[in-house]
Amino acid sequence: MAQVESNKAKIAKRVIEVLEFFDENHPQATVMDIVRRFDRPQSSTSELLSSLVDLGLLHKDPCSRSYSPTPRAAMLAAAVQPRLVRDGGLTGLIDRLSAQTGLGVAVFGMVGLKVQVVHWRGGKRSFRTAGPGFCGGQQDYLSDSAAGWLMLSTVTEPRRGGMIRRLNAEASEDRKFATADMVGQVQRCRDEAHVSGRAGFGSIADVTAVLLPNMPESQPLAIGFVYEPSDQIDAEGLLATLKDAVRRCVEEPAPASVSPLFDARQPQFEVSHG
Repeated sequence: MAQVESNKAKIAKRVIEVLEFFDENHPQATVMDIVRRFDRPQSSTSELLSSLVDLGLLHKDPCSRSYSPTPRAAMLAAAVQPRLVRDGGLTGLIDRLSAQTGLGVAVFGMVGLKVQVVHWRGGKRSFRTAGPGFCGGQQDYLSDSAAGWLMLSTVTEPRRGGMIRRLNAEASEDRKFATADMVGQVQRCRDEAHVSGRAGFGSIADVTAVLLPNMPESQPLAIGFVYEPSDQIDAEGLLATLKDAVRRCVEEPAPASVSPLFDARQPQFEVSHG
């Protein structure tokens, strides 16, 4: 039974990997693109993509034999998301920040004791990183990333303190930290609602991030610039840019509701009885 559950988990993971493959630089993908990126068997990858086409989540171009996400994939669960996500405000915010600075822009969330890259938009300036590079879906321990400290700051006591102690207890020797220092750092994040520090995720990059307002208490999100430290980077300036962009995004009025074409209380058609 455990093996069956494990296989189901693998399938679910591979579905998400496929959907996360598509971004501004990869609007389409062939079977071999997916095989090479995730080191998967060609036969099972082809079968998985065909299943996603059958479910209406991918479209297969009959000429190029390449795949692309459908509107259905984009709209799954959109109706129950906060307005900033549901109405496209967050995507517009990412576009604006990326165009304004040319830096990488990441949206961060929290999964258990880990911080996750919910969305990644690569910038014009690259930075050194281990493994496949910075990408959506990656996870790192909350204590190993400044964005993780920001996520921890949204948790109320006493649960927050318990999470910090557990992170330290379960950390490998090279990842241990002084609990008091971490408590202080996380409290500063809570007081200021922003952070600058190491990005984590196997990179040498730094991150400057702010919390997004009006998110569900148990599902915080933050947005930030990810960059390789240099004399040309002004973290304070980036923070001011982030705060201003988020403020403008939140203050933008929601899209006007569409008036119904017909008044349901009135008869719509007259039937002639000739």
